[in-house]
Amino acid sequence: MEEVQQVDGIVAANYNVLNRRTTTRKTPNVPLNMNTNDSTTRLDFIRAIVAEDLKTDKWGGRVVTRFPPEPNGYLHIGHAKSICLNFGIAAENEGGLCNLRFDDTNPSKEEGEYIESIKQDVRWLGFDWQDRLYYASDYFEQMYAYAVQLIKVGKAYVCDLTAEQVREYRGTLTRPGKNSPYRSRSVEENLDLFEQMQAGKFEDGSCTLRARIDMAHPNLNMRDPVMYRILRATHHRTGDKWCIYPTYDWAHGFEDSIERVTHSVCTLEFENHRLLYDWFLDELKVYHPQQIEFARLNLTYTVMSKRKLLQLVQEGHVSGWNDPRMPTICGLRRRGYSAQAIRNFCRRIGVNKFNSTVDIALLEHCVREDLNRHSPRVMAVLRPLKVVIDNYPGTQVEELEAVNNPEDPSAGTRKVPFSRELYIEREDFMEKPPKKFYRLAPGREVRLRYAYFITCCEAVKDASGEIVELHCRYDPATRGGDAPDGRKVKATLHWVSAAHSLEAEVRLYDHLFTKQNPDDVADGADFKSNLNPNSMETLVSCRVEPSLADAAPASRYQFERLGYFCVDPDSSKERLVFNRTVSLRDPWAKIQKAQKAD
Repeated sequence: MEEVQQVDGIVAANYNVLNRRTTTRKTPNVPLNMNTNDSTTRLDFIRAIVAEDLKTDKWGGRVVTRFPPEPNGYLHIGHAKSICLNFGIAAENEGGLCNLRFDDTNPSKEEGEYIESIKQDVRWLGFDWQDRLYYASDYFEQMYAYAVQLIKVGKAYVCDLTAEQVREYRGTLTRPGKNSPYRSRSVEENLDLFEQMQAGKFEDGSCTLRARIDMAHPNLNMRDPVMYRILRATHHRTGDKWCIYPTYDWAHGFEDSIERVTHSVCTLEFENHRLLYDWFLDELKVYHPQQIEFARLNLTYTVMSKRKLLQLVQEGHVSGWNDPRMPTICGLRRRGYSAQAIRNFCRRIGVNKFNSTVDIALLEHCVREDLNRHSPRVMAVLRPLKVVIDNYPGTQVEELEAVNNPEDPSAGTRKVPFSRELYIEREDFMEKPPKKFYRLAPGREVRLRYAYFITCCEAVKDASGEIVELHCRYDPATRGGDAPDGRKVKATLHWVSAAHSLEAEVRLYDHLFTKQNPDDVADGADFKSNLNPNSMETLVSCRVEPSLADAAPASRYQFERLGYFCVDPDSSKERLVFNRTVSLRDPWAKIQKAQKAD
């Protein structure tokens, strides 16, 4: 897929062919991807570059990476890929370091709330920047000094063109730009004007500092890009000290240079900017890191654009940034995704040099894999149907032993109460069952998990004809779930004791969008036209076993036969609330099986 990006207000196609000499990098001949399940260790192309650099001692044996988010929104699953890549590369190499740096160069869109959430998300994913927490604003003085230095050598000038005029003068991919009428200002005049810009003598938007490069260059980024703009906005760290702020293109390379980063790993949309970063660093003759680009993560049924995610929040389509339907890390955490599952997913999708879309079923598969190993099993009934066991002693209560996690023998067992009146799932009974329905029906015997065989004798209906209660008989000899005479049943049902179970609210989530590509819309519509009206269903009269009375927020469980669930932050002892993380069914396993068959 061809990437389309925004370049200072101009939409430009990814012109790799036009700029082939400046964007092609030779790499060792290794597989580009770690998207494999075999045990053979294979390096992705970025790790291969790092390994080759260590072999040749290019950076003196150092490996320094960084994760550089802009604090203008919450991190999402796409950022998790970058976090795992940058911190992972550092951790895999002896003495490797990874910095956390906030690119806080646009105070009009940045908030302290985002900074704290980003730090929390990185830590939750299992990574530690130790004492290397940096901000672009740490380097404002140095970047200003670099700008002055560039003016002094005649490579930067103050331009009075408006933003619209700058776009007009820049030209297009097929038409060269034309020089600004202010391009020929003297060094002395530019130094004076830039100092006045910094002193607040000019209005916002009245002028900019631009690099003097080449208005006919095939790469639009090289056509005298803006380095500084006037912006009167209070910065979250520097307050009102500055009224001019560096553009991302000016700041990016110097931040890496000052921190002496060795491998500056970016997503593909920055590939066409690399030539500009190189030009800035080389003109000032400063330390020059190596920039390497990789493809960002795209997921089916998901939008990754911060702008679109913000729109969903601001317009009330979701409850907030941490809505469990959102692809944000805090949303996935609230839904019940584990950090290990996300790390496993990022490892399995690998690192590529070309854009592609990953099936969200793979992410859910990784979640199931991890939760299956670590989640305690419990019983819960989401749509209760009452069962009365007529031949069970009315006041008797038994404590039956249940396995906590068959994947982990060390998890032990727990006791679950069994009594005369129970709840089962409404869908586990049919009065007139079709062929191949093996669950409970009139006259049919089934197994209750960890308990007894029961046979349905009667279905009681209300005035509207809805079944409200089942009357059954149990076989006392089948305690534990097996019949001494060896007879078999075809279904095992989960259940809870009516008297001992706890009421709970359960929120069932589906994809937020109805189409794999949410941007696939009719003319005149936008991505929101593909929002799924059934992406969330709330059940308010569910019943869960009493062992969950003290379940803490963020605790994860497998509700037997139903799926994986997580305790929501809204939960309390008075009102338990669970979010369904994923169902037990695994479509990705079926996809893999079909692929192997082909």
